[in-house]
Order: sequence, then structure tokens, then C-alpha cells
Amino acid sequence: MSLQIYDTLRIAELVRPRQGETRLGEKIQTIPWAYKLNWPDMLDKMSGKYVLLGLPEDVGVRANFGRGGAYSAWIPALSTLLNTQSNQTLDGEEIIVLGHIDFTAAMNAMKNLDVQKAADLERSRELVSTIDDAVSPVIAAIVSAGKEPILIGGGHNNAYGNLKGTALALNKTGTKEIGCINCDAHSDLRPMEGRHSGNGFSYALHDGYLHRYAMIGLHEMFNSSSVLEKITGDERLDASWFEDIFIREKLTFKEAVDRAIAFTKHLPIGLELDLDTIQNIPSSAKTSSGLTTLQARQYVHWVAEQSDVKYFHLAEAAPVLSHIKTDLKTGKLIAYLICDYIKARNNKNSA
Repeated sequence: MSLQIYDTLRIAELVRPRQGETRLGEKIQTIPWAYKLNWPDMLDKMSGKYVLLGLPEDVGVRANFGRGGAYSAWIPALSTLLNTQSNQTLDGEEIIVLGHIDFTAAMNAMKNLDVQKAADLERSRELVSTIDDAVSPVIAAIVSAGKEPILIGGGHNNAYGNLKGTALALNKTGTKEIGCINCDAHSDLRPMEGRHSGNGFSYALHDGYLHRYAMIGLHEMFNSSSVLEKITGDERLDASWFEDIFIREKLTFKEAVDRAIAFTKHLPIGLELDLDTIQNIPSSAKTSSGLTTLQARQYVHWVAEQSDVKYFHLAEAAPVLSHIKTDLKTGKLIAYLICDYIKARNNKNSA
């Protein structure tokens, strides 16, 4: 597995210019080709703050008995973002498109595995560990350069690599503890039975890469009794429940987000959003009862503007699973969320 660096020609292939207008793709930055092999050194010198990285894989989802397709979010999201308007609210020069990690070998190996067979299941989870090993050093290099990774695609197994890479980078500066805020229908705190998309946070807690974990909007019927016991019995964990927010109305959505922000206050955090928590978005665990797209955008804005965010990860979207032959809405939603994040971060940094 290797990092595929994008150059200006690769970006130009995705941009659709229009006379009298300027697209973000015409303003963003890329790593100069001469620095392809030592890109971390070049990244440290570049003015852009936000680094886009694609994680096109669904091995972790399949190793968790889920539906594949999470590999398919990266290009639609990137293409839509690059063709968004550059204007006074978001110029584009603050964005660096790094590229994507090539998971072809792991994806091909996964095609030949039947996770209903014990040996194949074990092998699938070994593949997820190799994905962790590929993701974490790239994240560490980006964060060490003082940039904020924006990670698109892949299963939520990649939360582990994101947190590990961030922790390794921050530990060099003396920061020992980091937190995470995740808006998700599922806690992803399943047992450490081998790596998959359902236990990234369990492993991050166990391995010391995560110290406070706040969950927003968990669904009561899609988290096991053992997970509920774990959340209530561990002071490092805090959760608000979808039913408490939207059915029983014990608290508002804003109050739930504020609670998560307060729980991780004074810590650098990772910002996670699982697209399967948004109603009717194609994903490995698509829901018919979830957040609206507006609420998802508000969540990203509120956390990004108020917390010390070190990375932003949009996980699990699977446009390929859409019932519509050409699904344009998922990539567009991800582009909206990325723009919301950058604008909120810009506001915070300029305050």
C-alpha cells in the first residue's frame, strides 16, 4: 500500500472551468512533482492548512460483516469539491490535495475471502491491520507539518489509524492526551477480536491513542448491551442517544453537541462523522431514521469552530450502493461538509 500523490495535471482532469468564474480546483495546491518522494518536507513549507487525503477501501467494513462500497466516496467527493466556486467565503488556496492511499492489494485479497469461514475472517482482519499501518504514518506526517488532514472515504476502521497517527505526531511536541468526537449511529466499541470497522475506538483506547471519546446520536437498538455497559462504566466515554434527542426530547441536538465539546474540552481532538448516521445516505449501514443533512452540517460547524480539531474524517459513505445509477448527491454532501469545516476552522483561527 502506497501513497499516490496528485499533481496539477491529475487535478485539472477533474475540474470543469467556466468563463467568468473560478473553481476551487483552480486555486488549490498540490505537492510539486519534484518532491514526490519527500513530500512531508515540502508539505511543511506550503501555505495551505487543510490536506485532503482519500481512503478508498471497504476491507474494514467487510471484515465487520458489513456491505462493501465505502471505497467509492473519494473521487465523487473530490470532483464535486474541486468544482465548487472559489469566492470571498472560501478561496481554495488554503487547501492542499495530497492524493489517496492505494489499497488495491488489500481490496483484491479481500475479494477472495468468505468472512463466514473462520480462517478467511481472521485473514480479513489481518488485512485491516495492514491498512492501519499504511494510514497512521501518513496522518502523523501531515499533523507533524502543522496541517489538518481531511480524510474522505473508507470504513470507520480508519479512525484507529487517524488517532494513532495524530497521537504519534502530537507526542513529539509533548501532548500526551487526545480526544475524539464522533457523530454516529454506532459506537464502534465492539470487542478487540481482530481489527474491523466496528472496533477502531476500542483499540485506540486500549493502545493509548485515545483518552476521551464523546459519541453523539447513538441509536439504542444498534448498540449491544455490553457496549452500553462499557459506556456507562468508563469515565473516558460519554454518549448522547438519538432517541433522547429526537424521540423523547430530553435534550436538543445542539445541547448534545455542546456536551461532547465540553467533555473533550482542553484536549486536541479528532472530528469523526459516519455518513451512515445521516438519513437515506448510501452507506454500509444506511439508515431510514437519522440526522438530516442540515444537522450533519451544523455538527461539523459547531465542533470545528469550538474545539482544537487536529483532523476531520468522513467515513462509510458508499455512493456505489445508491439505487440511483449516477449518485451525485453523496459527493456533493461531502463537499458541503468539507467547506463547512474549513470555513469554521478559518473563523476559529482568525478570532
